[in-house]
Amino acid sequence: MVDRSLPATPARHLLKLAQEDRAAAREVMAGMSLDEQVAAVCEAPLAMRSRVLDLCPAPDEVIPRIPEAELCFTCKSVGVSDSSWILAHATEDQIVACIDLDAWSGLLPDVRKLDGWIAALAEAGDETLLRAARAMDAEMLALYLRDHVSAHLKPSAGDEDWQPPDGSQTLDGQFYFVARRDNEDLAELVRLLRVLFEQDYWLYFRMMQSVIEELRTEVEEWALRWRTGRLEDLGFPSWDRAMRIYGHMRPDRLADLPIEPQDIEYSRWQLPVWINDLPVKADSRHALFRAAGALDAEGRAAFFYAFLALANKIAVADRRDLGDAETLPHTIEKAARIASLGLEHVASENGIELIDALRRVPVDRLFRIGVNLSPEDVRPSFSDLEADEAAAEEEG
Repeated sequence: MVDRSLPATPARHLLKLAQEDRAAAREVMAGMSLDEQVAAVCEAPLAMRSRVLDLCPAPDEVIPRIPEAELCFTCKSVGVSDSSWILAHATEDQIVACIDLDAWSGLLPDVRKLDGWIAALAEAGDETLLRAARAMDAEMLALYLRDHVSAHLKPSAGDEDWQPPDGSQTLDGQFYFVARRDNEDLAELVRLLRVLFEQDYWLYFRMMQSVIEELRTEVEEWALRWRTGRLEDLGFPSWDRAMRIYGHMRPDRLADLPIEPQDIEYSRWQLPVWINDLPVKADSRHALFRAAGALDAEGRAAFFYAFLALANKIAVADRRDLGDAETLPHTIEKAARIASLGLEHVASENGIELIDALRRVPVDRLFRIGVNLSPEDVRPSFSDLEADEAAAEEEG
């Protein structure tokens, strides 16, 4: 775990120094601890991160320590197709997280984005491709394959007239596969199958059987289950649980208070993003942050995790792109704005200070109160998204 409390040389200073004297910038970076190097990379603007990584004396030691979502953001800023040099040093957990965060559209896998990640992994080399294939859900690999090819198993006996489909290829003389679309380049797919055939035959066999036998809807359902579990470990709840923050409340219960003050409940988790603090201060434009700024150190730490958990719920409930670096800033702003409405309402109706209301009402409930006070354009609308998903299902 990276120590995020350590001071790091500002990334912009390093980049400016690199423009004047690249050797001096490399020397400065070499004098920093690994934690400080990771901080310098993560605190750099996305467009500049690859340049900061290039200053590291040992990128292979820095890259595995970058939080999962930040690695995804970094690869996308470089361009997924050009990120193979980063993925070559990434851990299996980081690679799977990149796919979990980016290769989905709402509750369905986005095979076009998955294509890009697998192509980059193939470019990183057979070892990286094999590590990734073994770490990924078999269902995602199966969806990738079945989007590009149909598969056929040669009968073991009793059908001497059987002929492989026209234009098909085979690696073992038993499974044959043929492109679903005319003139499609299957180079990365063939490379993946060859690596699995040569180094993990059981996984190769499992994938080919899935393409032949399994229903796409069942494969997608299981892929979603596995992804949901992993995202919960990163602080993102399932969609149905996340949607509770938009639940309706009785108007006469909005200002209810527990009889006694309660500790802010929270749990720590390894944050997938690089964020050290929230703007909790007396002059914040959001009442929620002004109140949080008056808490003691332990209370602010509890609020930090509780609030980020709320922002993650909003991202999931709104079906925002979890692989987009702009999602968290947007959900933080929405969470602060709407929860501040709820906080001010509770404080005003009960004649108490903002900090007292924050101590007594969970931040999730404050957001839900705010939603019910000002529901216009706050709750998500999925009419366009549902149409897109219906179209995707028809294509599949």
